[in-house]
This record gives sequence, structure tokens and C-alpha cells, in this order.
Amino acid sequence: MNYFNKLSVLSTAAVMASTLTFNGDSLAAIHIAKEKGPSKKESKSLENNNNEKGPMNVIYIVLDDSGFSDLGSYGSEIQTPNMDWLAQNGLRYNNAHVTPLCSPTRAALLTGGNAHEVGVGTVENFDLGPEFPNKRGGTEAATIAEVLSEKDYNTYAVGKWHLTPTHQTSPAGPFDHWPLQKGFHQYYGFLEDSSHQYKPDLTIDNTQIPSPMDENYHFSEAIVENANRYITNLESAYPNKPFFLYLAFGAQHSPHQVPQKYIDMYKGVYDKGWDVFRQERFEKQKELGLIPKDSKLPPRAEDVKAWNELSGTEKRIFIRFQETYAGMLTHADEQVGKLLDNLRRTDQLDNTMIFLLSDNGASASGRETGFLNFTNAINGWYPTIDELAQHYKEIGSGKVWPDYPKGWAQVSNTPFRGFKNSTFEGGVHVPLIVYHPTLIKDPGSIRSQYVNSSDITPTVYDILGISPPRVIKGEKELELSGKSFKGLLMNREAAGRDTQYFETSGHRAIYHDGWKAVADHKKGEPYEKDRWFLFHIDKDFSESTDLAEKYPEKLKHLQKMWLKEAEKYDVFPLTDIFEEGFLSIPPDTIRAKKHYTYYRGMDRLTDSAAAPVINRSYEIKIPIERKSQHEDGVLLAHGGFDGGYTFYIWKNKLVYEYSMGNRGGYKIVSDINVPIGKSVVTYQFNKTGPDEGNGVLYIDSQKVGATKLKDTHRYKLSFEGIDVGKDTKTPVSPKYADKGEFVFKGALTKVEYTLRD
Repeated sequence: MNYFNKLSVLSTAAVMASTLTFNGDSLAAIHIAKEKGPSKKESKSLENNNNEKGPMNVIYIVLDDSGFSDLGSYGSEIQTPNMDWLAQNGLRYNNAHVTPLCSPTRAALLTGGNAHEVGVGTVENFDLGPEFPNKRGGTEAATIAEVLSEKDYNTYAVGKWHLTPTHQTSPAGPFDHWPLQKGFHQYYGFLEDSSHQYKPDLTIDNTQIPSPMDENYHFSEAIVENANRYITNLESAYPNKPFFLYLAFGAQHSPHQVPQKYIDMYKGVYDKGWDVFRQERFEKQKELGLIPKDSKLPPRAEDVKAWNELSGTEKRIFIRFQETYAGMLTHADEQVGKLLDNLRRTDQLDNTMIFLLSDNGASASGRETGFLNFTNAINGWYPTIDELAQHYKEIGSGKVWPDYPKGWAQVSNTPFRGFKNSTFEGGVHVPLIVYHPTLIKDPGSIRSQYVNSSDITPTVYDILGISPPRVIKGEKELELSGKSFKGLLMNREAAGRDTQYFETSGHRAIYHDGWKAVADHKKGEPYEKDRWFLFHIDKDFSESTDLAEKYPEKLKHLQKMWLKEAEKYDVFPLTDIFEEGFLSIPPDTIRAKKHYTYYRGMDRLTDSAAAPVINRSYEIKIPIERKSQHEDGVLLAHGGFDGGYTFYIWKNKLVYEYSMGNRGGYKIVSDINVPIGKSVVTYQFNKTGPDEGNGVLYIDSQKVGATKLKDTHRYKLSFEGIDVGKDTKTPVSPKYADKGEFVFKGALTKVEYTLRD
């Protein structure tokens, strides 16, 4: 369903202009938007929150995996006129920091606490069990939505959530850490870390719903359409009641999927390659005053080739990846424009404060080549250039799950070294734009003080004059570790934060009074063997020069400070588990069972909450009944086009397929027909070594087929879950791709799994 599809956005000329700059004479797009904003004469004093419109509205806009330099107002050639309008009429922060992973940043942002102290020390996909209480997922502190809902705010969340332990994302919950239970009155989005942009795993409030069938659907458009609907409903019914909106895009996380016209906007733009664009963004940032004039650009990452060393085929494919990435960001920006237009239309913009940021730096998950299948990448399987070339035209479509190569991620993170999941600045240093129509006296300017994502919610409380309650829902609340930077909105000389620790996947860092120490951890190595770097950030903005050997005492001092902060904020125990976290099965979770029964009629069960069959022996048994040879269809499907397994009856034969997406897979076809009447079909997988085993298919007690599975999934099976009696979303097998859900026409009551060690 589409809402507000007639809302206007910035003019086509503004969005399409390829010569946009942030300062100077070519600001047509920004000027067009600026004319719609509140003038100083029109703006009312809102600081006492007693204006005729009531308390101020609050909006958080979160981009996903977008680097420091990706926005036009931060030095990029990518067209983002609506976000640039917020910067021109608000403030840009050039020293804003987050954790280098999705879930921890979101937890810190919404609670005002450091990620570890609120229990979200890693992504929610990994529940590492009772021995790691800081990495079990689910925020252990009240969110701003819980606080503001008690202050008579309506609270809305749309988009990516990723704050529920993913094994709790089943259609039956537990719901404790779903958006509605964390203070939001309405929710529309997906619960996990990423989802297909055209056919996402959708949840509305506490109910999972089927993926949309509309071929024109796009997730970025839908979340803003729903946000606008919520806002318009409230303004129509209760015009003086304020709202809090949490708008979390799936963009720019993979899959990079966007309509072709947005990709075409950048045709030919990136032909010069990533080395040129990194340098151009670097120079533009100096020109804009975003980085010091004497900044140095760190060398290219060791595993990123110089652009002129690539083959013609490599260049062609890698350009397509970046055209898609840029088009997706422009498309997301267009949706921000729709939100701003609706605020203007409902006379709300001059009574709304907006905070826009990215959750971490750009991701290097694409490694040297990029990929077309996220599931395969998690399992360590990357495509060859020939394989990429075969799917060149599909990049950006819903047929593949693309992510760009590491070379473009380094451009996104200009001028820094490091990437997402790293504690170098490339992982933790992000754009932050703050819009407030009355507190900001010098719109369009830059703030250079150090701030952290945990500081944003305390800032909102400070602006609204709210003291967070010490007890919410009967639970005693943590004292906020975030610090308000309200003063920075009004005074460019106000102080920022002086100390902030970082930790992710064993990587550590600490910032204090202009200096930063970084421990670059090598997975599997003892932490005491890690190399520590030392940077004087006040004089070396881009971490270009390591001073560890020159100032060993300063490094020791910062190492001691890190230890103190880590103990204070519950960082210990450390672990460098990452992909292996998908295999973690704590004994107190649903995934610790050995026997599962799934009944027909069950909503699609998410992969994260499904029976964990990876790298173990197991049996799947399905009683069925057929009244005629025409009763075919899917009996069980787990996964989608990215991988998984499926049982189906095709021309009276029982078929089992194990798919690894575009890597191929394995198939067993029964050597007898499936009988008419009652029967029991069974699949047994007997593990014979790491990630391999023998698959055997039975009808009743008769063996009807077998195969050797030599290389099965290591960590993640799919980003699509389990269907009983059909295959919704994208099909596991291309064999029945033209048959819709290929619903089984016979009788099927249940599917039984028995798992072995």
C-alpha cells in the first residue's frame, strides 16, 4: 500500500544537478529547499516548550553504513540536496562519533548510555550467552521513546530496528525487545540487521506481515510514507500533541538495491575510479572547512588495489557497484525530502528538532571485489570477476544482494583509515547534522567539538527540560553516561566531550583530550600482543601518523584510561567472536532445543529463530497425504534466492534441494513416485566432517535418494526464514520460481526436526 505518493519533493532540477556544491554559487537545490523553511521572523521561541503548538517534536534519522564523506555537505559528489538543506539550516558536526557496529550505536543513541553498559556490546545477531552479559542483546535501559511516551508524546519507529536478539524475532516473540515494548506506539519496518529492499521481512507493530507484491515497492519509500501517515494522523486528530519519530533507513547497508533511474543518474560519473574520488572528496572537505587544511590523507588500505592496476572488466563492474550505491543514497535523500515537505505541509517544521547521522562508517564487507550474495559473503564465499560480469546488469535489482568493493568504502570514509567494525576513525567517525529552528543562531556552520551518539538523547532531554525518571515500568534506570551538548547548538565555543572509549570484536580505542590510542586486534591472538597506535587527533585529524614509539608514556597513560573506562562501563569480558556468533546457542534460548515441530499455517519463521541445522547432524520428517498425482508443491522451504533448502513435489517426484545461491548447490530427486494417500517423507543429514556430510532422502522407510554435500554453510543459511507448505518471498529453487508461492495442494499438518550434536 502506498501513502502520500503525491507528496512533492525537491524539484527534479535540484535532485538531478550534477554540479552541486555546498558553498558557492551553485546551491540552486539548497536554495530551492531553503525557501520552504521557516524564516527567523516566522520561527517562534520554543525553548520554554510552551508555544501554541505545544512541546517540540523530535526526529532521529539514521543512515546505515554511510561513511563520513558520503553526503554532499560533507564533501561528496553524491546528490543529497535534502540532507544538505538540513545542514545549511542547522549545524554540521565534524567530530561526531559512534560505535563501529549497527546495534550498539542504536542502543547508545536511543538510551543515552554506552552500548556495553546497556547490554548491546555487539550486533543483535549474536547472543553470546550468560558468560557475556554485555553481549546478549536487548537494551537494558529505557529508550527515549519510553521516556517521552510518559511525557504525553506519540512515539513512532519506522525502518531497521536491530535491537532485538534475533532469536526472539519469531512471529510469537518473545516481544520484550520489540519496538512497541521499548516505548513506541507504532512501528513499520524490519527487525533484523538487513533485508531485501523490494521484498523485505516486514513487521507492523507486533505482527509480521507478508512481503509486498507491488513491483513498485521500495523499503526507503515505504518507511517514509508510513512516517508521514503517522504524523498527519496525529496532527489532524491532536494538533497540539508532540511526537518522537525514529526513522532508520536500510540504506546504505547491503543490499544496494534501487530503481534503475537512480543508477542511471550516475552513469559515467565514477569512470575516474576510487583513487581520484578519494582525493577529490579530501580536497573538497578542506574547502568546506570540514577538516583542517593541513590534514594528510592516509595511504590506501593494503588490500585495495590502485585503480590503474585494475583490468577493464574490473573497472566496469566496480563502477556499476558505486553507481548503484550513489543512486541508493540519492533515493534515500529524496525520501527525506518527502518527510520535510510533509512537516511543512502540516505546519510542523518550525516546531521540530532533527538529528541525522550514520550508525557507523562504511563497510568493507565487499572486500576486494564486492559481492552479489550477503549470505555467501558471511560464509566466506566471494564471487570471481567472471561471476560478477555475468550479473552486471542485475546489480541494483532485486535479483541479487549487492555490496560494493572495499575501495569504494575507503572513499566513503574519506579522510580516515579503517572501516565498520574497526575502532580507527573510519569505523567510528560519522556525519552528524542537527536542525533546531530557534536554538541555532548560526545556521550552516560547523561544530568541531567531540560528541558521541550517546550524547544525543541527553541533549534532547536537556532541550525539552526533561529529567528522565529513575524508575520506568518498575525497573530502576541507569544514570545516563551520555552528556548533553545543548550548549553547542547555541554557542560554537561551548565544550564537547573529553573522553570516550571504544570496543568491538576485540578492537579497542580511547579518545582523551585530543589524543587517541587504538589497539588493532588480530583475531585469535592474545590481546596483550595487539599493536597499539597513538594519534594526536587535535593535530592529526585523519590518523595519518602513528606516534606510539615517539610518546610511549602518553600511550601507557591512555591504555590505563581505557582499562578504567572499560571496567566502569561493563566492557569485560572481551571476545573477538564475530561470524561464529551466528552459531552461538545459549542454553536459555529457543535455539537450544533438540526437537522442533512447525505446523502448517505458521507465519514465516525468521532464520534467526529457526531450528539451527548448520554444521550438525539432523533429521526432518514430514507426514503428508495426496489424493491425486496433481497435488504437488512445496512441503518445506527455509531460505530464498541467497541460499537455503527446500522440499517439494514435482511431477510426482520428491525433490530436496540445498542451495548456496549463485554458487550452486545439491539436489536429490526420489527414484520412485510419491505415493497417493498417506506417506512420511524424511531427510537425514549425517555430518562427516566440518561443514560436510551425507544427505539421504526417504519416503516412509524406503531410501529413495542420496548425495554428498561437500561444502555447506558455515555460519549463516539465509536471510529468509522457514515456510511450511509454501515458499513465500524469493524462491529457494529457481525450478518453481514462476509458480509464485508454489503452495502444496495436498494435506500437510506439521514438520518435525530432530537435531543431533
